[in-house]
Amino acid sequence: MSHPVSISIHGPVAVIAMDKPPVNSLGAALRAGIADAMDQALANAAVQAIVLTGTARAFSAGADVTEFGTPMAAREPNLRVVISLLEDSPKPVIGAISGQCLGGGLELAMGCHYRVALADATLGLPEVKLGLLPGAGGTQRLPRLLGLETALNMVVSGNPVTAAQVAGTPLVDKIIEGDLLQGALAFAHQVLEQKMPLRRSRDLKVKDAQGQAFLQFARNTVGAMSKNFPAPLRCLEAVAASVSKPFDEGVRLEREGFMALMASPESRALRHVFAAERAAAKIPGLPADTPLRTIAKVGVIGAGTMGGGITMNFLNAGLPVVLLEMKQEALDKGLATIRRNYENTMKKGKLKPEQVEQRMALVTGTLSYDAFADVDLVIEAVFENMDVKKEVFETLDRVCKPGAILASNTSYLNIDKIASFTQRPSDVVGLHFFSPANVMRLLEVVRGAATAPDVLASSMAVAKKIKKIAIVSGVCDGFIGNRMLARYGAAASGLINAGALPQQIDGALQKFGMAMGPFRMGDLAGLDIGWATRKRKASEAGVPFTPVVADKLCEAGRYGQKTGAGWYRYEAGKRDPIPDAVTEALITEYRAANGITARKISDAEVIERCIYALVNEGARILEEGIAARASDIDIAYLNGYGFPLHRGGPMLYADLAGLPNVVRALKRFAAEPGADASWQPAPLLLQLAADGKTFC
Repeated sequence: MSHPVSISIHGPVAVIAMDKPPVNSLGAALRAGIADAMDQALANAAVQAIVLTGTARAFSAGADVTEFGTPMAAREPNLRVVISLLEDSPKPVIGAISGQCLGGGLELAMGCHYRVALADATLGLPEVKLGLLPGAGGTQRLPRLLGLETALNMVVSGNPVTAAQVAGTPLVDKIIEGDLLQGALAFAHQVLEQKMPLRRSRDLKVKDAQGQAFLQFARNTVGAMSKNFPAPLRCLEAVAASVSKPFDEGVRLEREGFMALMASPESRALRHVFAAERAAAKIPGLPADTPLRTIAKVGVIGAGTMGGGITMNFLNAGLPVVLLEMKQEALDKGLATIRRNYENTMKKGKLKPEQVEQRMALVTGTLSYDAFADVDLVIEAVFENMDVKKEVFETLDRVCKPGAILASNTSYLNIDKIASFTQRPSDVVGLHFFSPANVMRLLEVVRGAATAPDVLASSMAVAKKIKKIAIVSGVCDGFIGNRMLARYGAAASGLINAGALPQQIDGALQKFGMAMGPFRMGDLAGLDIGWATRKRKASEAGVPFTPVVADKLCEAGRYGQKTGAGWYRYEAGKRDPIPDAVTEALITEYRAANGITARKISDAEVIERCIYALVNEGARILEEGIAARASDIDIAYLNGYGFPLHRGGPMLYADLAGLPNVVRALKRFAAEPGADASWQPAPLLLQLAADGKTFC
């Protein structure tokens, strides 16, 4: 690898160029390189000015997060030292900015005396999105260069601005049109010819007559919006210090806040998620340069809620879709629903009328499989029944062109069995979207035993194109997410049997941070889905079907929101769950029939049983190789099941709780009379706890 920093001399101007692919992250090597280059430039008597620049893609996108928590992060010179070298230089330093200039990269640029930039360069301090605050003077320099309100909004939101948006402020002295380096050199000559002063951002004052009133308003607003995350308020107080404190005192308070946040479980969770999302795209055993199949036209079978949502993903990405239904009425209804969804988005100001028409023009309705003759990818979203899937895939095998990818949206069923219905099992893959498919970010890509490497790679590429977070799952009943959900649901049902009520369990888990409790979620999804699954599993196992309370509800026609009653009852036109005496009576009858005496159950027990059931099943999924990484499981639960972001996912939560503590709790549950065998701690969990290791 070549040195990440080079220095070249252009008359009286030294150019220090950062080039550490992909985005000039400010790891130890890059920091040392900048410091060495500055020493050379300052020692060269012929050099009168210095330009610091990066690549077209990035001036610098900030800290190297892979070094967080390692000795490399503390290796000298640290970023604050490097910034001081620039700011204290007796020769003018001009930052020349293109591409991304984020986090520590922007802090580095603010250490320069002047800054020039291409109009589309992006400048921002996104540290809050990792549960942190800028740690190298960013909260103190940005308000001095940009003003209090704009700087505070950038720091607390973490959202970037373009250089064009802040042009003419001390943050961006000049927008360069054309070649950035030539423009920066010309600006450096201007600085020298005009003997412009060495403007140090630390010496500027934050001028805002209404600053304290604005800060108090901001405290109230930010406090209300950031309930589970301490970083936004910490960011605010650090910026507030720039108004009332000397620069060095503000930097001290900023550093104190940074170190406190770095040690917080919320930041640990957010940094874990950041790394996990990037790791999910890397599939063990699949070379990064695996050739991709061309996906230029897509087929979708089923125009219902799921099929329509899947279709919208591709329309949004500009890909034409052939949408198949068996009856004209169902097709018309599906197309009308897609249009209505887009029109609703338009009414909110998020789409223009012409964009609605552009997207609708990309979808073609059909009643014939023959219309799939030229599609590159076809996704079925039909009823969860293997006989139905068999008919669909046998037909696709006959009509689709060679090389077309044949995908199933099944939530549970065996992809290998589905693939066997074709003469091309290597072209078959699972693409499990989550409802509503046009909103939910998660996509489970299910790799069958015969799925070809290029089919898997192409599926992951398609996921990225339609802006999904994809995780790869092996074949098992329910794959990663729904397999774990079954154990979570069983734990919640066990608590119902033991003495709790749906509203208590839902309430406890929602206080924990879940977007929705299991019984509210069941009512939303439809209780008949789980009912059908439990009957299917009993049949496949050749054992009698023994109804649980949820099945008793279904037998009474209570399927959830769609029938106006499930675990809760619902008033017409409303989705608010109302605790129902009918449900409580069914629960009481079930307990009596099974000889169960209800006991008092604490909210803490609810959390332990439900969350540790997820963790234990996650460990088994890892043991079996269904998931490649514990972090993939966390990504699934964060993006598909409403697990609280500030806790980082069930597997990280277990790590932070302490795996020995998780094991002890599971052993206690397993030792109870009549306990299900699933409470026995998974061997992997036992091994990790014994070895003092963690999942993540």
